[in-house]
This record gives sequence, C-alpha cells and structure tokens, in this order.
Amino acid sequence: MDFDLSWLLWGLPIAFGLGWLASRLDLRQLRIENRLAPKAYFRGLNFLLNEQQDQAIDAFIEAVQNDPDTSELHFALGNLFRRRGEYERAVRVHEHLLSRADLSREDRHRAQHALALDYLKAGLLDRAEEALRKLEGTAYEEQALLALLAIYERSRDWVQASEIARKLDTGSSGQFAGRQAHYLCEQAQAASPAQAEQLLQQALKSAPDSPRPRMELAALRRKAGDARGAFALLVETAGAVPSALPLLAAPLVDAANACDAQDEARKLLHAAYEQSTSLDVLDGITALVSDPEAARSWYVQHLQREPSLVAAAKWIAGEKLEHEQFHPDVQRALDQAAKPLTRYRCAACGFEAKQHFWQCPGCQAWDSYPARRVEEL
Repeated sequence: MDFDLSWLLWGLPIAFGLGWLASRLDLRQLRIENRLAPKAYFRGLNFLLNEQQDQAIDAFIEAVQNDPDTSELHFALGNLFRRRGEYERAVRVHEHLLSRADLSREDRHRAQHALALDYLKAGLLDRAEEALRKLEGTAYEEQALLALLAIYERSRDWVQASEIARKLDTGSSGQFAGRQAHYLCEQAQAASPAQAEQLLQQALKSAPDSPRPRMELAALRRKAGDARGAFALLVETAGAVPSALPLLAAPLVDAANACDAQDEARKLLHAAYEQSTSLDVLDGITALVSDPEAARSWYVQHLQREPSLVAAAKWIAGEKLEHEQFHPDVQRALDQAAKPLTRYRCAACGFEAKQHFWQCPGCQAWDSYPARRVEEL
C-alpha cells in the first residue's frame, strides 16, 4: 500500500498551528499569574505599612498560592504569624520551607533560625533549644548562642549558661566574664561549703571587679564562724569596689561586732560617708553607736546635708512630741510614705524591689540595680 504524502503536507501545518496556539495559551496564563502574584504581594506590603496585619496575611497567602516557590513570601508570612502570636501557623510555614529540596543553604539556615524563634516565642524551650543547636557554624550562630543563654538563664541551668557564656566571650557580642561570675555564684548557693568556696574563688578570678563573689565568700566564712576572715574580706571589697559599700555596710557591722573590730569598721564607714552620703552607710554608722541620742544626731546631720524623708522618719521615731499621744499615728504615716523611697530600682526597666538583686526579676538584666535607694537616685 502506497503512503499518501498529501496527509503529511496537511498534517504539518495543523501540528504547527496547534503548537503555536498551546504556547500562546501558556504564555497568557503565565502573564496572568505573574500579574496576580506581584499585585497580591504589593497589596500585602501596603497593608503592613498601614498596620493592618489581618489583611496583610490574607494578601500574602494569596501571593503564596499564586507563586508557591517564592521563599521570601513564606518568610514574610511566617514572621507575620509569629508577630500575631499564631505560633503554630508560623511553625508550619517554616517547616514547609525546610522540607523543600530546592532551598538554598542560606535560606535553609534562615528558616531554621526563624523556626527556633517560633518555638522560643511559643514557650517551647526544649524544641527551641534543639532548633538553635542546629545553627552552630552558620551565620546565625551568635544570635543562636544569645537565645540559648536566655533559655538557660530562664530555666536556671547555670552550668549550661556558663558554657554558652564562654563561647560568646570569644565572639563579638561583648564581654561575658561578669555573667560567668554570677553563674558560678548561683551554683555556689546550691553547693556544699567546700564546693561553694571553690566556685566563688573561680568567680572572683573571672570578674575581680565584681563585688558579689567577695560578699558571698565573706558570708560563707561568717556562717562557718570565721568572723575575722569575713570582716577582712569585706574591708578588702570596700577598697576594691567602693561603689558597693552601701551593700557591705550591714554585713560589715555584723562581722565587726562578732570579732571586736568596731573601731576599724567605724573609721571605714565614716570615711565612706564623707565621700558620698548613703542611707545604708548611715544606718551602719548609727548601728555602731551605743548611745541612742548620739545615733539620732547622725540623722539630723544628714538632714542638714540633704533633705531625706527616710532620715527624718528615723529621727522623729525617737523624738518626744508635744502631743505624744499622736506620735504612733504620725510615725506610721511617715514610715508608710518613706517605704517606697527605701526600695531599689532597676536602671534598665525601672522595676522596683525591697531588696537588692544581682539580676532584675523584671527584665532579667544583670547588675542593673545601683547600690543606692530610690531616694538617693
């Protein structure tokens, strides 16, 4: 049977025409999709600038559906979910990114970091720790170490915190020797006396200018019955860190009374008070004065140097009033008014507390409490 060439002549133009038509349809669809994706993307940006996060999320979801391979849209969407507190949706977005085989190495590290932040914000500290550990050796390593340090501080895992602080100390994030000293002091509080002594000595070597290791060493020796050793260490601390003297005044007086060193303590406190008036140093001086009237005269002298409701309330406590029957009511009112002035205030966040903290309970900053009362600031 002979092959009819006329079918070939008819078939070629028809096949060419169909191919051309299909390509035009594909190009048209591609143009439509390309127009839709940027419009949705820019609409989302506009909503973000107007702080309309709900509408921005809807626009970005539409953009992702039109162009599912765009990683930047996924990052924008995941960050929006996290900012809104929708951590589960943020996790799903970043996990989807990590599951993609075509993701670049840089974007994979970025997605891993974003996933760790999702877990951290959600309070899933164990998962956050695992995710952050995977960033070792990446561009996000230093940020990951800082986040891990915050986790270990929050969970009071001082051994792990010390390890991370040592790594950060060799980087560009600042000096962490002071923090390491605090971590060692925290470990010493839960250790036996012998172990506590070793830990505090390490803390002292780590941060020689920090008053805490010396103070806690002195407290340890005072507890062991070595009042003379405790007193000597407190005197040494006053010379090494003069700004910490208000914190040292009470334990210094206690140790001085226990080892019969009142005269030495009195000279030290007098000299410190002349340099810089302090309510705590003033209380230390009056505690070493045996005569109540002589002790009260110190509060009058303080009032002559500077106004102080706290000092006035303490002086009036021993004064005889014309209408003495009203003295308890007046004293109670003065003490109530002076009470807020005797607190300590965090220099970082303003959180106030009755006692001095080495780490602020409010913002978790270290060494943010000055050794002075609110009235003295």
